[in-house]
Amino acid sequence: MSFDPTPTRIEVAVVRLDHAEELALPAYQTADAAGLDLVAAVPADEPVEMPPGGRALVPTGLKIALPAGFEGQVRPRSGLAIRHGITVLNAPGTIDADYRGEVLVALVNLGKDLFTISRGMRIAQLVVAPVTRAVLAEVAELPASERGEGGFGSTGTDSAERTGISPVEEISRAGSQFVLRVKHFLGEIFRSPDK
Repeated sequence: MSFDPTPTRIEVAVVRLDHAEELALPAYQTADAAGLDLVAAVPADEPVEMPPGGRALVPTGLKIALPAGFEGQVRPRSGLAIRHGITVLNAPGTIDADYRGEVLVALVNLGKDLFTISRGMRIAQLVVAPVTRAVLAEVAELPASERGEGGFGSTGTDSAERTGISPVEEISRAGSQFVLRVKHFLGEIFRSPDK
């Protein structure tokens, strides 16, 4: 079996709204880019100013019709995120195949400075991806797994091998070791001089 590196190509119908006239359609910036860059369709004389902590719903001036079985994922642009703290608030935003309204981008300024979004600025990426539809099957009990109910950091942040000890057990052991060390330390301090 051989791997075909040619990306899947699908046609996506797009309507350019009046306020996007003369703006470039979303485009891939490199040959192997996964996302099409979305641009801001704000009026040239009314840029959007985002103070630190501010949010904005930025129009793209486009409506799209994705084929059934696909979704559009609106993702942040890494350069805006790292340089200015500008990211997509609901990342990734989802555009369903049956949505026919304007593509809007919910941005948030997590940076320390005021950020201005001007007309034509590349503000986010659109990744078109296949969708898997789940069929839920209600059961009385889930099958066991090695991980179990561990979540929210239960695997830690260290890249070393996992110990297999639960976070509660790990805290308990660390606490016990701490108590033994304190007892030993206090014993050394208060040991009578003749012993």
